[in-house]
Amino acid sequence: MTRIFTRLAAASAVSLIALSPALAEELSVVGSWSNLPLHQQFEAPFWTETLPAASNGEISVQMTTHNQMGIQGSDVFRMLGDGVFDVGMTVADYAVGDAPELEGLDVPLVATTPAEAKAMVAAARPMVEEIFADRFNAKLLAIAPYPPQVVFCKGEVTGLDDLAGKKIRGSGRMTTKFLEALGAEGVNVGFSEVPGALERGVIDCAVTGSGSGYSAGWWEVTDTLMTLPLGGWDSVVTAMNMDRWESLSEETQALIQTEIETNFEAAAWDVSAGSLETDIACLTGNGECPMGEPAALTHVAPNDADVAKARAILTDTVLPEWAERAGPDWAMRWNASVGKAVGVEIPLQ
Repeated sequence: MTRIFTRLAAASAVSLIALSPALAEELSVVGSWSNLPLHQQFEAPFWTETLPAASNGEISVQMTTHNQMGIQGSDVFRMLGDGVFDVGMTVADYAVGDAPELEGLDVPLVATTPAEAKAMVAAARPMVEEIFADRFNAKLLAIAPYPPQVVFCKGEVTGLDDLAGKKIRGSGRMTTKFLEALGAEGVNVGFSEVPGALERGVIDCAVTGSGSGYSAGWWEVTDTLMTLPLGGWDSVVTAMNMDRWESLSEETQALIQTEIETNFEAAAWDVSAGSLETDIACLTGNGECPMGEPAALTHVAPNDADVAKARAILTDTVLPEWAERAGPDWAMRWNASVGKAVGVEIPLQ
């Protein structure tokens, strides 16, 4: 009888081990800004609900965001490469201090529609994969858009020329370089600090995504919305620590890639197609605002003269300066891929 009980106990122990959640893949995931729609509508549901369900419980996720952790966006991919967490998401521009060639992913003003932005990202993707593997020991999983990075200003602004002489918070290094070439002063201010900086007069204008500006209440301290995409689309990269990625089975890797492409990346791009119109309605009060109380900013749409001037500054000054920082090989690759997709060429000597 004792032997029978011993065998039953051993069999039960094996069964418990086989079914134990500890043997499932548990991923630690750090998302982008917790208070913005990309995280709330796409990141959090995908990682905490969609992927675990698709894996039949074989993948579980512990999720937070970089701002909830109290770390800077510029630290996310560096910490990811060191294995502090398994998956990280943040704006690519936050990481250009470690990888200046990454600036070529999201060049301002070359894509004015979601379709153009998607084509730009698709063309840049092979370069981004290489950058993340080499610079951050990370596997690229997805690139999703914020809305176009537009300009919120205190006071009246009627066009691009009115930005000259103003102190403006840019959304990335290349945007700041553009503003300086325009005759404005680029000021480095953290996203969460912008409303206070506008209120105190530290800055006159600030660049961010239209929906982000609405969600963060920038309309409470500004008067004008200029929808020329001076900051590009602030692409958000999702990547996994390469060592962690390579520890997964091929089946798990395939599942994650399929699910993230279909139920996260593609879904975020689909919504971006109509997001700017909705954001403008919410920020100006001209139209229905499904997100809450409409604001009353004055809307300044881009005109042909502003677009032409912006393109000239970009191709004559901003892109050549980036080519010097990134190196001629990256500039040539950009011309043959992203530049070809958007109809822009960096002049190379």
